[in-house]
Amino acid sequence: MQNLREDSPAHSDQHGHSDSGDHSEQQDHALQTYFKSGISPDDVAAVFPLKRAQATLQAFTALFHGGFNGVLLRLLVLRELTADAETPALSRADINAKLGYLEADSLEMVLSRLRSTGLLVWDASQSLYRISPTARNVLTAIESLLHVEQQGDQAEMSYMLTQVAGAQAVGGVSVEQLHHLLGRLIELTEEFSDAIASGSEFQLRAAQKKWHTACDWVEKGSQIIHAITNDSRADSATHRAAQAIGRAQSALLNMQGMFSRALNQIERQRVHLGQSGLSTTDIKTWLLQHEDLATLADNALAHPVSTLFITPSEMIDVAESELLLTRVSAVGGALPAGENAPEIAKDDSDALLELDHWLGLLSNASPADKPIPLQEILLPASFAIASYRASLLPLLGDINESALLGATAALARLPLIFHSKDKMQRVSSGHVAAMSIASLGFDPKWLEQQNGAANSRG
Repeated sequence: MQNLREDSPAHSDQHGHSDSGDHSEQQDHALQTYFKSGISPDDVAAVFPLKRAQATLQAFTALFHGGFNGVLLRLLVLRELTADAETPALSRADINAKLGYLEADSLEMVLSRLRSTGLLVWDASQSLYRISPTARNVLTAIESLLHVEQQGDQAEMSYMLTQVAGAQAVGGVSVEQLHHLLGRLIELTEEFSDAIASGSEFQLRAAQKKWHTACDWVEKGSQIIHAITNDSRADSATHRAAQAIGRAQSALLNMQGMFSRALNQIERQRVHLGQSGLSTTDIKTWLLQHEDLATLADNALAHPVSTLFITPSEMIDVAESELLLTRVSAVGGALPAGENAPEIAKDDSDALLELDHWLGLLSNASPADKPIPLQEILLPASFAIASYRASLLPLLGDINESALLGATAALARLPLIFHSKDKMQRVSSGHVAAMSIASLGFDPKWLEQQNGAANSRG
């Protein structure tokens, strides 16, 4: 039986010189074929960091080269060998016991590949296998990705933010890592803007849910970005990237008002079916729950549909007879008897009454230079009324809304400015425990106009 060597030393000549230099030259020559003539790969700045990380990249190639089943098998073996942290070295008997559910030939093939690529080191003096540090680094990165996948992060920011936080903790955050996070924030902002511009309620609801997930990660990442900005060891490029991330986070957080206005607009335009309480949104939601809409017509038609074909001449004859019949009826017949117009229930819902009442209070407010705290504007009131009033505050100053008619348009035209902070405070109320720190103030330009008019009259 052929003997298998557990080690695979590099080939060398009789003088002890390795052929790795010739292999490196061959690789450089092969890389040159991908570039235009006259341009060397060494002249491209982006190539150097990749060539410098050749050992790490080759480790990934060793694991992920080939079909999915082969990749899965190699990862399975490597994860099983590193599962026992208290045993840094394993004999072949230990490996056979751990992976006894694998075929011997398949296991030998995987071990041979891991040895040849340096992920698994064979200690010939002690006849033991050891996991290389590169293999542990690669597995750590893979485990982080698998953990993120299990969390179900819809915004897909957790892995990048985790990498930035870990690098900042050890003082090694790179500009590239920050650029990846910045790119993802910009992509999310564009995605949410497209959902708002679409006018689709379903896209808006899905985007708003994803937006809340992204805001949770933004809140966690604000402290990290603040630490990077105040880190004296970071260079200017790192500071600029961190500041750009801060601006992108602010733009992402400011989209709450855009979501609210778009959803309020859809709510006003929603069509209800008579007095049933059902809307077109309810029907669309019900239809989306059916995988095959054609099955809804099963047993609904007693007879198949019969197709009728007529010629243009017949269509003209029928149209002419109908026209003449209508004329005769209009000339010779008497006017129809009058009928009472159908009664329409007066739309005096509590929401509209509350809006008119609150609009009157805001309109009669005395001009003041000092902003009015939010709790004095919304309270005293029940939780439902206070929430309804708070949902209307983003309409203040809305140019599109102010051009319309109605109570909400009158609210948008009020000379008031709404200011809010990302903090909460407790309030003294029997219905509301806490609310955001915010205030409502008069427009300074409007106050100047009022003061100028008062002085002219004086």
